[in-house]
Amino acid sequence: MSAKMTYPIPATLIPGDGIGPEITDAVRLVLAAMGSPFEWDEHQGGLGAIEAGGDPLPPATLDSIRRSKLALKGPLTTPVGGGFRSVNVRLREEFGLYANVRPVRTVIPGQRYGNIDIVLIRENIEGLYVAFEHYIPVGDDPHAVAISSGVNTKAGSRRIMEFAFDYALKNGRKKVTVVHKANVLKALTGIFLNAGQEVAKSYAGRVQMDDRIIDACAMQLVLNPWQFDVIVTTNLFGDILSDEMAGLVGGLGFAPGANIGHSAAIFEAVHGSAPDIAGKGVANPVALLLAAGLMLEHVGRGDLAQLLRAAINSTINQDNVRTRDMGGTASTQEFTKAIIRRLPSA
Repeated sequence: MSAKMTYPIPATLIPGDGIGPEITDAVRLVLAAMGSPFEWDEHQGGLGAIEAGGDPLPPATLDSIRRSKLALKGPLTTPVGGGFRSVNVRLREEFGLYANVRPVRTVIPGQRYGNIDIVLIRENIEGLYVAFEHYIPVGDDPHAVAISSGVNTKAGSRRIMEFAFDYALKNGRKKVTVVHKANVLKALTGIFLNAGQEVAKSYAGRVQMDDRIIDACAMQLVLNPWQFDVIVTTNLFGDILSDEMAGLVGGLGFAPGANIGHSAAIFEAVHGSAPDIAGKGVANPVALLLAAGLMLEHVGRGDLAQLLRAAINSTINQDNVRTRDMGGTASTQEFTKAIIRRLPSA
């Protein structure tokens, strides 16, 4: 396998919190065995960055991403109900990462759902996650009423629709399903549905379009997931549906994500930082490895991405080397070494 660098400048690497450093190290080792297609410029984010300098998203980390325009990020802890705002959301807003791509494919055959191959494309910087929130006091209770406003723009909705249909066309996909709640949220998600209907006209005869109300889609994903090909939806709905879809293939340990914008792209595992198992050497690195595969495809090395996915599949299904969450006994390090042995250059 060629050792020639795929990317001309060091890509930003954010190890993350909890199990992040362990699974990030696994990815580094595997990619090194593939000829080191990336050099790394490592920076902190999340709790680790707070401990180091008091800022969950330091200027040095942002500057690195501005230089590289490409980053791989381990999971970052977001406090529930208080504390600092989600670093993931801040990164998406800072770099205009409007498209969140979350593919879900069967890795381990023989489960309840087989041959799953669905891609969810989520609008990433609008919707309810803009977090325009405030309280209204009543009497002596300053937090008596909580109000949050969602924002979907016509331009933003059209942009994500064009991304989704273009993705379908480039990747040999046949259908895009627009998921919404326009029967109730007639303005907020009606504008989203209307954008899909308009954009679909430009792809007539090449990519089909249909639509689903969010609750019906959630049910149909359980009853008959094979009817779906590409799903495009709003920010909150996409966050929820992508976790449901991960459940079809065994959980978040198999769910990678790509955050794409005009000026940068950040790749990540969809799962959280799992502090309960951090430092125990039992974490499953597959989601972040698959995210590295998406990163390779993004820079034009789909050939390496295919080799990486094949090595993962062979390790799990032929060698039967699996981490604890897959029903095996392998440590993170043992699993990583088994993948490396499956690579052509190993």
